[in-house]
Amino acid sequence: MDAKEVIARRIALELKDGDLVNLGIGMPTLVANYLPRGVDVFFQAENGLIGMRPLPEPGLADEYLSDPGGSFVGAVPGACSFDSCTSFGLIRGGHLDVTVLGGLEVDQNGLLANWMVPGKMVPGMGGAMDLVSGARRVIVAMTHTAKGKPKIMKKSTLPLTSARPVSLIVTELAVLEPTPQGLVLKELAAGVSASDVVALTEAKLVILSAVPTMPLAQ
Repeated sequence: MDAKEVIARRIALELKDGDLVNLGIGMPTLVANYLPRGVDVFFQAENGLIGMRPLPEPGLADEYLSDPGGSFVGAVPGACSFDSCTSFGLIRGGHLDVTVLGGLEVDQNGLLANWMVPGKMVPGMGGAMDLVSGARRVIVAMTHTAKGKPKIMKKSTLPLTSARPVSLIVTELAVLEPTPQGLVLKELAAGVSASDVVALTEAKLVILSAVPTMPLAQ
């Protein structure tokens, strides 16, 4: 099981029946593949769709139905499409239960940087700023390091996406929760020790006496 699948399977367990959920571009879209049986959520795409789902099989793509990153998606029966103004009204109005976003860095206060890659041409942050500010819960899906360098920092080296801390950080090594006391190490991936995570994390972590193993959706 690769890092992305571990992260997506763990985050899938955070989604509750009936949630309205936004999945960011890239790795977060994998979460839709691992929803536990009996859990039905409504996936929202900020380009104007509620009821998004992965394509049921290759060859069924519709050129008019895509996610914000331009990848083809499916839609559940009864799905609803609308314009971007309505979509961002839902986001900014606090109607999203959960958003799952990729991350470039998160600092020790739980502040996310996820929109500008140094030295790369980027069009802007898209809906990330609105999603971090507006969703009830913000879950970051990202690998723990990039080319061996920590992505969970004391202070971010990149522009921050929002002044609001995220709710949870899920990597292939651990689950971390930002709290007023600091980043709490909530769970460890199978075969990973707390000292392994500390060695690959620049930010200081709050480590409880017993850290449980990270569960994964089947």
